[in-house]
Amino acid sequence: MDQEIGWELYRTYLSVLQQGSLSGAARALGIAQPTVGRHVEALEKALGLPLFTRSQLGLQPTEAALALRPHAEAMSSHAAALQRAAASQGEGIQGTVRITASEVMGVEVLPPILARLQAQHPALTIELLLSNQLQDLLQREADIAVRMTAPQQAQLIARRVAPIELGLHAHPRYLDAQGTPGSLAELGRHRLIGFDVETPFVRAARKSVGIPWQREAFRLRSDNDLAQLALIRAGAGIGICQVALARREPALQRVLPDQLSFVLETWVAMHEDLRASPACKLTFEALCQGLAPPAQSPVPPH
Repeated sequence: MDQEIGWELYRTYLSVLQQGSLSGAARALGIAQPTVGRHVEALEKALGLPLFTRSQLGLQPTEAALALRPHAEAMSSHAAALQRAAASQGEGIQGTVRITASEVMGVEVLPPILARLQAQHPALTIELLLSNQLQDLLQREADIAVRMTAPQQAQLIARRVAPIELGLHAHPRYLDAQGTPGSLAELGRHRLIGFDVETPFVRAARKSVGIPWQREAFRLRSDNDLAQLALIRAGAGIGICQVALARREPALQRVLPDQLSFVLETWVAMHEDLRASPACKLTFEALCQGLAPPAQSPVPPH
């Protein structure tokens, strides 16, 4: 394999993997289906590897195709980052900035900050990627991340902003019907809202508050934080919610505030190569200021 392989071949192969068919990849890429087929054949010939086999179930990726997928996804992320960086060049603040954050942060906390930013800079486009999975800034899956853990990579610029306190909350309708627990021991007779699949974060949180909660303790289970919050708001039971978020809603009442509370650090991070991007730099500062403690300035960069 001593020849250069064009990115468009990898892009087409990745789209076939993602869409599951030549026709799906053609629609996603906006090209003809025969062109997709030719791209896949050309890549297979250049690599000397079969990438797909046809079966009654459709187009099936080979082990080689699956092994190459992370590398093609990294190439795709870098290509998208290159396009965003190119679009941000020129006069004023323009182009696209891709931000990743947790589901609750992205839905409940960031929108007012981003609305103010976009109102001030209407040529700026924001892409908001919401996931509780950490996106890789080094692989350029996103430009800026709002995280609940301190970034460890040396190539990242990171700034710690306001900590987030979490506590138990319930709707008054639930408490009126079921009573308000007076101790942690009384929680056992209440409908608790919590996780379905245990994660390292869940184990760390359980250890920090000293409560041996297991999956079986929850009568309502979901690994989606927004679903848990919706259940609390609906009066379905008692669950964990951000204290500052609950203060904005009279319909959310804190339960056992002196007995159960834990704090998460909040960080804003971006790749150091984006210092030269006016759009990324401005968005980074806007997030830091918007997430800073009231009447305080953001702490110095880490």
